Amino acid sequence: MERLFSFGFLAPPTVLITACLVGALVALVWRRTGIGLALGSSLCLFAAATPALSSYLLQRAESGLRRNVDFREAQAIVVLGGEVRPGNGGDIPDRLGALALERVMLAADAHRRLRLPVAVSGGRAGGARPSEAALMKAALDGNFAVPVDWTEDRSRTTWENALHTAELLRPAKVTTVVLVSQAWHLPRALWAFERAGLKALPWPAPRTALRLARVDDFLPSMAGLHDSFHALHEIVGGFYYRLRHRPAGLVLS
Repeated sequence: MERLFSFGFLAPPTVLITACLVGALVALVWRRTGIGLALGSSLCLFAAATPALSSYLLQRAESGLRRNVDFREAQAIVVLGGEVRPGNGGDIPDRLGALALERVMLAADAHRRLRLPVAVSGGRAGGARPSEAALMKAALDGNFAVPVDWTEDRSRTTWENALHTAELLRPAKVTTVVLVSQAWHLPRALWAFERAGLKALPWPAPRTALRLARVDDFLPSMAGLHDSFHALHEIVGGFYYRLRHRPAGLVLS
């Protein structure tokens, strides 16, 4: 059920497409109700696909992120898995997707500036054979000459990233980490790592600029819909995490 709300047909804005179809079916029996549902969902879907709204939603998702961060107490850099593109098991290998590649580049930059050891976190996803952590480790080592000291390859969610990484770093007495991800993902990730017993400092990708200056900012696009998906996923996911993982007993000591 959790996957349906995260990435299935109940995830926003995918749920709006589902509501459009349901409205069309309902209209066969209850005409006004069905047309109203289909029309309202269509309008919401149109708005979600515009860069104007998607950029605003991304800014809302990023709003809890601190801008001035002191990294002097940091002991390690943690890179979170983001996306894997599975191969065919033959001539096309499994590889990192765009989100994960951006995080790897950000981690390489953080390592050059801070000179801290690096941990990668991400399990197997999307039918890929190697874990995402293994792919990120190979990219950091082979493409950026950045050594990876810890590899956490069991997690499937941001919450599990936090729990398993905290467990992995505990023997090294690491308590403060630099967390690398997109700006819209970091508020939820930081909250999860804090709950897992680690002080987490953000190292984000560039923040989103509000797009309201051009005509095409108010026209729907696939890029706008893609950004709205990530923004709504984080906003809804932040509330969900706070409800589900509220009990103190879940915190690693």
